[in-house]
This record gives sequence, structure tokens and C-alpha cells, in this order.
Amino acid sequence: MASFDLIMPKMGESVAEATIIKWTKNEGDKIKIDETVLEIATDKVDSEIPSPFEGTLVKRLFNEGDVVQVGAVIGVISSEANASVSETPKTNSSDVKQETKKEETSSSSTVSAPKTAANNNYGDSTKFYSPLVKSIAKEEGISLTELDGIKGTGQDGRVTKADILAYLPNRNKQSSESKTETITTTTSTKSTPVNVGDNAVIVHRPAVSVGAGDEIIEMDRMRKIIADNMVMSKHVAPHVTSYVEADVTNLVQWRDKVKKEFEKREGEKLTFTPLFIEAVTRAIKDFPMINVSVDQTGTKIIKRKNINIGMAAALPTGNLIVPVIKNADERNLIGITKAVNDLANRARANKLLPDEIQGGTFTLTNVGGFGNVMGTPIILQPQVAILAVGAIKKKPAVIETPQGDMIGIRQFMFLSLSYDHRVVDGSLGGTFLRRVADYLENWDVNRTI
Repeated sequence: MASFDLIMPKMGESVAEATIIKWTKNEGDKIKIDETVLEIATDKVDSEIPSPFEGTLVKRLFNEGDVVQVGAVIGVISSEANASVSETPKTNSSDVKQETKKEETSSSSTVSAPKTAANNNYGDSTKFYSPLVKSIAKEEGISLTELDGIKGTGQDGRVTKADILAYLPNRNKQSSESKTETITTTTSTKSTPVNVGDNAVIVHRPAVSVGAGDEIIEMDRMRKIIADNMVMSKHVAPHVTSYVEADVTNLVQWRDKVKKEFEKREGEKLTFTPLFIEAVTRAIKDFPMINVSVDQTGTKIIKRKNINIGMAAALPTGNLIVPVIKNADERNLIGITKAVNDLANRARANKLLPDEIQGGTFTLTNVGGFGNVMGTPIILQPQVAILAVGAIKKKPAVIETPQGDMIGIRQFMFLSLSYDHRVVDGSLGGTFLRRVADYLENWDVNRTI
């Protein structure tokens, strides 16, 4: 009888672990090749894990909510339908726990005496901590009480590796601010650490009363991550927003003329998004200092070599995700269109890989898709700018002709650019935005693709 290990797959270069959200198969269930066995979540994206084998799931080695390292065995599949649990390999969940305990014991023996004085019996906690988090806590001498007080961004408030690493540099500062937290409590507010890069800052949230008939809805994991990231971005970067209105009549007429032929020839719908992205990449090449990041010290500028454009996409849940088109400036319009459609479709189907939502250097969000004419988007850190494109509307306008001025119907849209005023001044932000609008306004109506 052949048995196969189901392995936690590698989800991206920077992803070392994932949380099991849901097992879609129970022990004893038959599984076909490529059939989904479980759903997992990283700090960036949720994914479905298909089975590379056909057979019967005879053992699940981890439970829902467990954090599993990439490459670990998470289940056992037998190639025979009558396989039993007793015939599974020796590795099981209890063995995993025992091995983890041995690792923790050995690691604690290397910790210096002052650190071991802390209460490190994390098994007494009512919260779940992954072996990696507990190992870091032990090495840093973090007590159970202190660990329980760290705000987690993982599923159900779980403390992740990123959370504890972000907490460490600010431990002393947070201890000194405990008095502020006490005062805050007496004024009916709550102080909560929010991750800001590698640090955690205290955000004072006001108490909210709940009235009769009000419904309390728990944020899902992704919404919690989005909320923390937005607060962090506003704290880190002083936002400024500039606006321009662009006459995109030529662009609209050109797209109307070629979209049917394009779809017939390429098998892809030609939306406005690829056209916007092409204009943005051209403008970035003209103004490369918009394609930068500020390092964690806040004193150095990292000028990006690659132009990787993120495109905000709405999910069926109402949450937003930002897949990234890597090296967008090296693609022609057909290549950009195919990338946009592929990423948007897989985002809605929850099929994105973690690497596909990382590495962006500039972001575009289409608020016009919701009928909005403009917006003031929040910068996606560590980028320094984000462009919002509004709905295209017909308006009467003055048209200059050799015979004199005339009134005509034109297609207009607003573009709004939010930028980090630490490194992007009004001159750079405004001229970059104007250049994007110029590329859209001066679209060649005779262009062929």
C-alpha cells in the first residue's frame, strides 16, 4: 500500500508559514487529483491547497487555526480506498507536538539566566501561539503576561512572527507609556499597539457604545490587516493629494473603435485599466523619483529599478486586494491587458499567490468603477504615491478650432494623486500627475495594436 505525504507548499519567496483556515476533507474522505483538501492563509492572501495525489485522506496532522511551516507534512493520503488511519506513517500530530516541546526545551537551555527568570510557561495561556512565536518569545525573555498583551494580526487575533518582531524594538517604550494607557482608560478610550513598519505605536481608540438592536460584526482576518495597514500608513506618511481633470475623449473613442476586434483577436476584454497603467508607467519613466521608498530610519530614499504597478481589486467579500504587475514598463499594451485580466480574475476567485501581491512600487485604484468621480486614496506602504482614477463623464466644453471657439460634448475624468510629502513635494507630485493626464489626453486615435 502506497502512502503519500501532503506537504505545506511554498507560497512565495518571503512566506515561511501559513495558517490552516479550513479542512475541506475529513479523514476517510476520497480525494481526486487537484481536488481542494484545505484552505490556508498567509499574512497576505488566502489560498486553496489541491491534492497532488488520488486516494483517501487517512490523517490530518494539524488542526484548523494551526500555524504550519512551509515544507511540513500536514496530512497523509493513501492510494488505496480501504486505507486506515493505523497504517499511516509514524509522524502524527502528537509526534509533532513532542518534537516541538523538545526543540523548545533545547532552545530555552541556551537562553541567558536573566531571561529565563521570566514566566515562559506559555502552555498556561488560553491563546494559541505557534512554535516559532514561542521560540522567539523565549529567546527574548518575554513573559506569558507580556506575550498575551501583544496585539496579533493573524486569524482570530493570533500573534504572528511579524507581530512579535515588530513588538521587540519598542518594548521599553511601550512600558514607559503604560501610564498614558492607564489615563486613557479613565477617559473611556482604549490604547492598542498598531504595527508601523518594524515598530508598534500606541493608537488611542475611543470607546463606542452599543445600543439596543445594534449588530456587532467581527472583522475577518483580511479586514483586520487592511485596517492596521491603513492606520499605519497615515501615521508614517504625511499625505498630500493633488487633482487634475483630463479630457480623455480621444482615449474613449479609440477604445470604442478597437475593443471588439481586440477581444476577437486576443481573447481578452480591453478595459480602461491597462490604458491607465501604460500612461502611469510612461510618466514614472519621466519622473523616476515618484518610484521610490523611504527606509525604516526615515532618512534614506530607495530609488526603485523596477516599475511594478499594483492595481487595487475589489473582492466579493467587499475587501480590497492589490495584485502587482511586475516590470509593467517592459510590457506592451497587449501584455499589460492580459496581466490585468488574469490577476483580476484570479483575485476574485481567491487564486492569487503571495508573491503576486508583493513588490509593488506604485499603485493605481479605479474609484470610477464604483461611480465615484474622485477619491483621496491612502498610500500602500512602503510606496510613496497612489493614483485614483475617477468615472469618465460627458461634459460640455469649449473647443478651440481654426474657425473659432465652439461648444462640444467631451469625455472628462478626474485623476487624484496621494503622495508622501516627506519625499514628494507638490512640484514633483503635481507635474507627475499632469504628465499622466497628458498621456491620456494626447492618445493617438489612429493607434494600432
